[in-house]
Amino acid sequence: MRKTKILVAFLVLIISAQLTAQENLLINVYNRPVTSLNGTWNYIVDPYENGFYNYRLEPFENQENPGNGAFFINAKPADKSDLVEYDFDTSEEITVPGDWNTQKENLFYYEGTVWYKKSFNYKKTTSENKVFVYFEAVNYRSDVYLNGKKLGTHIGGFTPFNFEITDLLKEEDNFLVIKVDNKRTKDGVPTLNTDWWNYGGITRDVKLVEVSNNFIQDYVVQLNPENNQQIKGFVQLEGEDISDKEIEIIIPELKIKKQLQTNENGRAVFEIKNTKIDYWDTKNPNLYEVSIKSGTDEVKDQVGFRSIKTKGQEILLNDEKIFLKGISIHEESPFRGGRGYSIEDAQQLLTWAQELGCNYVRLAHYPHNEHMVRLADKMGILVWEENPVYWTISWENEETYANAKNQLTEVINRDKNRASVIIWSMANETPTSDARNTFLGNLAKHTREIDGTRLISAALEQTDYNGNPTIRTIDDDFADVVDILSFNQYVGWYDGLPEKCSKISWKITQDKPVLISEFGAGAKYGNHGDKSVRWTEEFQADLYTETLKMIDGIEQLQGFSPWVLVDFKSPRRVLPKIQDGFNRKGLISEEGEKKAAFKILSDYYNAKGTSN
Repeated sequence: MRKTKILVAFLVLIISAQLTAQENLLINVYNRPVTSLNGTWNYIVDPYENGFYNYRLEPFENQENPGNGAFFINAKPADKSDLVEYDFDTSEEITVPGDWNTQKENLFYYEGTVWYKKSFNYKKTTSENKVFVYFEAVNYRSDVYLNGKKLGTHIGGFTPFNFEITDLLKEEDNFLVIKVDNKRTKDGVPTLNTDWWNYGGITRDVKLVEVSNNFIQDYVVQLNPENNQQIKGFVQLEGEDISDKEIEIIIPELKIKKQLQTNENGRAVFEIKNTKIDYWDTKNPNLYEVSIKSGTDEVKDQVGFRSIKTKGQEILLNDEKIFLKGISIHEESPFRGGRGYSIEDAQQLLTWAQELGCNYVRLAHYPHNEHMVRLADKMGILVWEENPVYWTISWENEETYANAKNQLTEVINRDKNRASVIIWSMANETPTSDARNTFLGNLAKHTREIDGTRLISAALEQTDYNGNPTIRTIDDDFADVVDILSFNQYVGWYDGLPEKCSKISWKITQDKPVLISEFGAGAKYGNHGDKSVRWTEEFQADLYTETLKMIDGIEQLQGFSPWVLVDFKSPRRVLPKIQDGFNRKGLISEEGEKKAAFKILSDYYNAKGTSN
């Protein structure tokens, strides 16, 4: 048995390496000097993947001489008789970042391969420096080439990745080519079936990052969860010579200037005692300027120090009980439509959440762009971040697990220094089974190993208690693993009508805080009528009124995040003149118009007071 477990672990490691042939993630590119590659790119639609495979379905990149047919070569005719059947430079143009679905009408429903090409010049600041190309997100599989050479592959549509390009970079006439494939797959994460739009393309920023020969690759600066008067963490160097190097951590406002020395692996661990910390919370989102220096490399960050934990049925922020007044959010751009990516998109969504009275948001059902958590830090909004393990994943497929683990690791690495992030969610509405429990249990174990400072949850499903349909409970082995018991419920929408809420009670047997991760009903803005008529604003408002009465009776209830802030695109939602391709459960329309239920929830949250 032990040999079998070792073999399985070894196979997962191999699969992980195949999934992401990339360097370790550069932390805090957000605050580093960068050169943007955003803007106009050329693209070629390639549904048959003829630019990747020859007519024998053999990858060009595996051939010693791939010839002119390989799109990543960016071939040009050598003379007037040379055959080249594509030309990036005369192909159509598309804007990066952005999805192809909303930019190009003929690609609205397209799922498949699109090749992107960007030409650029670049001169390094000093000859010894290293240069990386950094992608904030590409959906879904990316094969990346620079000047005709393969850099690597990344799988996953919502997390950052980077490749070092130092040895391939030229001062003039570089060309970066990316094969982007957003086809849904049964063994993917997420899998084939979702209730959101599968936006394809380079959906977030692309940057060139120049760093010193020895550079700060990773770091953690956090409040010690076991001692709220101590800041602890580590700094990790990478480069040519990283052992026995000096590192300095400076937090001017706290009068901290800490000298560190790296070990043989380039890592320095630290603990700093300070009794004068002004803790970050939702009323006072205090951020300290933190500077980390090593040699010629310096990284600055804005870090809040706070503790988050549970005690019995309570959630404690800085050891004080907090009720999470939340809303769920999809990453769609208000007004512009399509995948959200800009700081303006994030600002609008979080401003609406604050207008609603929220101190907390659930970012569903995948990692959102970094602007969201950076702004949440500044605005004092707590955040639930979610791995896109959604509905029915291939639980027994080792490659699927490695994929989910990698995506979860990437978002944790990106956001582990963000005070606003308090919950890592493992999954959403996944049916119980032994294989699923093992899959999610291993994800939770891995999460605690790499970040033991936050809470773990998942959006579970509710069931009847002892066969009684009027009493609901959570009967799920994974409920024993999570720190916060969260579940989705739709009494009054998928389960009867709003008046049914008065007949339902809840018996939660676990001694844990409860968050209701979803409830809601669909309504089209401006569609008015009797409260018994579906799709009217009155029906949605009545459901909110009745649901709030119902869930107030749950003893362990410590908050909730109704579904959803804004109407969003979904190919599942086809009802003409009502849905028209949108999930209509938003409290705000896609045009920014607030529905009647917005005020119902806002009044409820305001009645909860202004405490954390």
